[in-house]
Amino acid sequence: MEFFRGVNVDWMGKAKYFVGLSLILLVIGGVSVLRQGMTYGIDFRGGTDITVRFAQTPPIAQIRSALSQAGLTNSSIQAIVDPSDARSKNDLVISLEQKTSDTTPDADSQTVINVLYKVLGGGDSQGKQDFNGVTPSGLTDYLTQKDPLVLGAKAGDTYKNMANALTSARDSQFGGLVQSFSQLNAVQGVTPAVLSTLGAQYSLSPFSIRDAETVGPTVGKQLRTQAILATLYALAGMLIYIAFRFEWVYGAAAVIAVFHDVLITLGFFSLFHYEISLTVIAALLTLVGYSMNDTIVIFDRVRENLRLMRQKPFEEIVNTSINQTLSRTILTSGLTFLTVAVLYVLGGQVLRAFSFAMVIGVVVGTYSSFGIAAPIVVAWNKFRGGGAAMRAGSVGTADKPQPGTVKRVPAVARR
Repeated sequence: MEFFRGVNVDWMGKAKYFVGLSLILLVIGGVSVLRQGMTYGIDFRGGTDITVRFAQTPPIAQIRSALSQAGLTNSSIQAIVDPSDARSKNDLVISLEQKTSDTTPDADSQTVINVLYKVLGGGDSQGKQDFNGVTPSGLTDYLTQKDPLVLGAKAGDTYKNMANALTSARDSQFGGLVQSFSQLNAVQGVTPAVLSTLGAQYSLSPFSIRDAETVGPTVGKQLRTQAILATLYALAGMLIYIAFRFEWVYGAAAVIAVFHDVLITLGFFSLFHYEISLTVIAALLTLVGYSMNDTIVIFDRVRENLRLMRQKPFEEIVNTSINQTLSRTILTSGLTFLTVAVLYVLGGQVLRAFSFAMVIGVVVGTYSSFGIAAPIVVAWNKFRGGGAAMRAGSVGTADKPQPGTVKRVPAVARR
C-alpha cells in the first residue's frame, strides 16, 4: 500500500523548522527539569506506595497534617483516576520515603491505616476490626468460632468457602469498600444471622487499602543505575552497527536523533509530572529501537540512491530518499500512534505513564528521522566539501572505477 506517489518535498530546506521546534521543546523540558525535577517512581527512589480507596472525597489536607504529626513528614499524596474504573475517583496514592532497611511494608501500611482511622474513624477507633481490611483466613477463623449457622462438627469447609465468597464480593463487586453489610445479602450462603455476626465483630471504615508496594533505597539506586546503563549500552550498540553498516557519521546522526527523542520525552514527563518507573524505561528503550529503525530505513534508501543518482547533489538525494519512504513512514508511525493513543486513553492508571511515553516518543521519533538525523548527515557532507553524490561517502564511491583501472563487467552482464 502506498499513500503518496511522486512526492517532491524539500525536507532539507525545511530542516531549520524541525531543528527550531526541537530546540524549543528541549528548552521547555530543560527548564521544567531544573525547576521541578523529575518524578521518580518507587522503583528508583525507594520507599512505600500505598493506594487507598475512599467512599467519599478524602480530606487531603487533614490526612497530610495527620501524617506529619505521626512522623511521616516526607510523605506525599497524589490523587489518581482510572477512566476504566468509575470507583477510582476517590483513590489516593500515599508515598512514604524509606531511608533505612528497617521499615517493612506492613509497618508502613499500619502507620497509614492508624492515621486514616484517626482522621476518618472506623476500625480500631470503634473497638472493632475493619471488615474492608480483613483477610479470608481471618474471616474464616472468626466465622468458624462463632458458628452463626449452627453447623457444629458438620461445618467442614462451609465457613472457609463463605469467607472467600465474602471477601471476593467485597473486592470485585464493591471495589474493596463495603459501606453496609446489607450489600452482602446476595452472597451465596449468607443469612441474616451471618450478617448479624459480622456486624458484632467488624466495622466498615470509609476507606480500604488497595495496594502497598515497597522498594528499599539501595535497590532503588541500583535499578536507577542499571536503567541508565541499559539505555547507554543500547545506544552504543546501535552506533557501532550503523557505523559498520554505513559510515560513522550516519551512526552518530542516528544516535544524536535518538538522544534527542529521549530527552524531549523526559522533558514532557517532568512537565506533566509523570513518574519515571521501570515500565517507562521499557517504553524509552522501545522508542530507541523504533526511532532507530525508521532512521535506518531512510539511510538505506539514501545508500541505494547514491548508486543511482551519482551526479545529483547529496541534499537532493536525501530529499528524494525521504520522499520515497514517506508512505512507509506514515503507515507505520500512524498505526503505531493510533495503538498507543488508545492505550493511553483506555489502558488505565497502571499503563498511563508507559503509554504517555509511547505517544510522545512515536511523534518525536518519527520527525527526528528526517528532521534531525538526515540534516546532520547533509550538514557533515557540506562541511567536508562534498557536492555530488560521489563525495557523500564510501557508500557512494564503492562502484566508481579509479583512474588507470578497468572496471570488470560480470559475466551475466556481458551476455
